[in-house]
Amino acid sequence: MMISLSPIGTVKNNLQVIEGDNWDSRISVIELLDPLTDEALHGLEDFSHAEVIFFFDRVDENSVETGVRQPRNNPNWPRVGILAQRGKNRPNRLGATIVRIIRLSGRTLTVQGLDALDGTPVIDIKPVMREFLPRGEIRQPAWASELMKDYRVDKDIK
Repeated sequence: MMISLSPIGTVKNNLQVIEGDNWDSRISVIELLDPLTDEALHGLEDFSHAEVIFFFDRVDENSVETGVRQPRNNPNWPRVGILAQRGKNRPNRLGATIVRIIRLSGRTLTVQGLDALDGTPVIDIKPVMREFLPRGEIRQPAWASELMKDYRVDKDIK
């Protein structure tokens, strides 16, 4: 089966290369591409958060992982399957991040916390609805908590 996807937008920010973590404080703008109009975003401003699905366009196809590896090549962490981690070298090179909506203006959506580089193609944007969030306690291994310790900041930027 063949699947065809086209970007709906492009990320605009000042990041050309990945520079550590702390993505949570980053501000990005998503600009819609033709043929989408500003009507495609109408009503999104009523939500606090959106989920952005994007394409890791700078990951070379030859570096895609399909088996196991140590996250971030850290020898202190266990070897786990690529689908048990959120690395960029995924089979379909898709990223998904829940972001805070800062503002909406015409065909541009300003967001906080998007872990994508300038020029990254956006595949889809969905509003975050409370009922789609996980119920109950979220469980994860210790290595994942250690990996994510510097990923988020405790304050919101407005």
